[in-house]
Amino acid sequence: MAANGTGNGNQEFSFKNVAAAGNGLARIQTHKKQNGICHDDSSPPVKAQTIDELHSLQKKKSAPTTPIKGTQGAFATISEEERQKQQLQSISASLASLTRETGPKVVKGDPARKSETPRVAHEHHYTPAISISDSALKFTHILYNLSPAELYEQAIKYEHGSFITSNGALATLSGAKAGRSPRDKRVVRDETTENELWWEKGSPNIEMDEHTFLVNRERAVDYLNSLDKVYVNDQFLNWDPEHRIKVRIVSARAYHSLFMHNMCIRPTAEELENFGTPDFTIYNAGQFPCNRYTHYMTSSTSVDLNLARREMVILGTQYAGEMKKGLFSVMHYLMPKRQILSLHSGCNMGKDGDVALFFGLSGTGKTTLSTDHNRYLIGDDEHCWSENGVSNIEGGCYAKCIDLSGEKEPDIWNAIKFGTVLENVVFDEHTREVDYSDKSVTENTRAAYPIEYIPNAKIPCVGPHPKNVILLACDAFGVLPPVSKLSLAQTMYHFISGYTALVAGTEDGIKEPQATFSACFGAAFIMLHPTKYAAMLAEKMSKHGATGWLVNTGWSGGSYGSGNRIKLAHTRKIIDAIHSGSLLRANYTKTEVFGLEIPTEIEGVPSQILDSMNTWSDKNAYKDTLLKLAGLFQKNFQGFMNYKIGKDNSLTEEILAAGPIF
Repeated sequence: MAANGTGNGNQEFSFKNVAAAGNGLARIQTHKKQNGICHDDSSPPVKAQTIDELHSLQKKKSAPTTPIKGTQGAFATISEEERQKQQLQSISASLASLTRETGPKVVKGDPARKSETPRVAHEHHYTPAISISDSALKFTHILYNLSPAELYEQAIKYEHGSFITSNGALATLSGAKAGRSPRDKRVVRDETTENELWWEKGSPNIEMDEHTFLVNRERAVDYLNSLDKVYVNDQFLNWDPEHRIKVRIVSARAYHSLFMHNMCIRPTAEELENFGTPDFTIYNAGQFPCNRYTHYMTSSTSVDLNLARREMVILGTQYAGEMKKGLFSVMHYLMPKRQILSLHSGCNMGKDGDVALFFGLSGTGKTTLSTDHNRYLIGDDEHCWSENGVSNIEGGCYAKCIDLSGEKEPDIWNAIKFGTVLENVVFDEHTREVDYSDKSVTENTRAAYPIEYIPNAKIPCVGPHPKNVILLACDAFGVLPPVSKLSLAQTMYHFISGYTALVAGTEDGIKEPQATFSACFGAAFIMLHPTKYAAMLAEKMSKHGATGWLVNTGWSGGSYGSGNRIKLAHTRKIIDAIHSGSLLRANYTKTEVFGLEIPTEIEGVPSQILDSMNTWSDKNAYKDTLLKLAGLFQKNFQGFMNYKIGKDNSLTEEILAAGPIF
């Protein structure tokens, strides 16, 4: 306080005429002003009788103000009470049992907050009937579209294994399953899907009947209704407003709710008020196992899709990726019915509006090459191509974290902050710093974050029709050229094949590459036969003038163990030449066997590596390896040759001729 009296307006301090204190220092004299007080926080006391009341004053309530469509007057609205009633009726209907008369009695709010329990609870009176289960006699509390901050609180309070890391992300555990369980995925086979879906050898669709689905649905719904509270997310898929899908996710864990908050498209307040009935619903009861003695079940895990009911049931796995990929499978079914192509690809756009699609299996460089600071990111994994152009299906990214570093992947590194979900990572107990190299829990560590956490993300995540379709293959055999221009038929052939080659495990000393084929570069998620997606891709590429490219990010000068990995700098130069259009103007020659058109010159890339044969010192070994790979392609394609599309014939001779000939 200033000695000259310029401090508190209600007090004056002075050293005038002071008596010496016992230690010889001058004693400060305080002079009260008339009608004054000795403190400046003189506002009236807070009107609260209890701590709970005090806390309630801390939080500002936000009431909807959006006019409801169809009401009279520009500002006509329904009451908040009526709006909540309609919302809860919709959620109750979603959670209703199919074998009992009533759905659960749902109310909003966390049951742990006693002071905030809705007063309507005591107004309900029930007379138990034979058809009503005990769960219908209790209230199920709905935590509806909570914010990330609220979900953090829920996870840390109530979920063992949830922590805040030093970078602000929420670290969680997915339980015993740290990845998808494709062998436990089931799809209801009924009169419609019998003829529409791909059921033959190689298909990811394992059938189940309607009755078994309903048994599992009942088990999941009963489990969710038995809980004190469940989390409900109402969100969207597909950034194209004409073709977006409304999804509802009902889950038992805050972690799952935050994950889907990040991965789906987040509605605005207005969109949420007018959300209505969802187009598709997920019941995530992953903490509860399925009954292994139920027909079609092979383990305690089951991920079940019923396309007629537009529902998905999850039992026996808490891995959040099952929800993301389950919805992707649904989009692979729903979108083609609207003549929209669903794609497992990355997508970016140049400043002039040129869009490129990137297809590639794990390890091909899809994420690295589609992330370009000179271009806008439309999305990293799931897209639709409609008459309006391309659109991202998701509202977030699900990135691998193993060995993540700020130097290699700065965008992903910086996106891991408050709001991000970190799955199964290991961190220091005291500092909470994450060790991304630690595989103690699993090698499949992941981060889920909203796409706007990426600096150059294009919001909304839509773009014009693609100019380039880039198929990435990490060829560990070392015989595919670094880049080749594809005809439409070749694009279809290689799209259906979905080739890459992985380095084999070395436990038994074998280091020979292993060819991997995944139809449409995402066989685990497609619902229709691969040829249908390929035909749609060719049709759209032809209509909009897109060019297909096959880019090898693998080996050159020999197979793995003798050759060298193609330098990333050279691959980036190739991608840049594709984006700029300069590669279209290059001179081309044709390779043997695969019949690929390869450029003779690209700026910044050594010309001798553009033809793979030139990089091999042993030409005979090159030819033998080339023929071996060609044989693997032909063997893989046998499964598609005799497939009939509806009443039409097999694949055209043109597509078959686009494969290797020897």
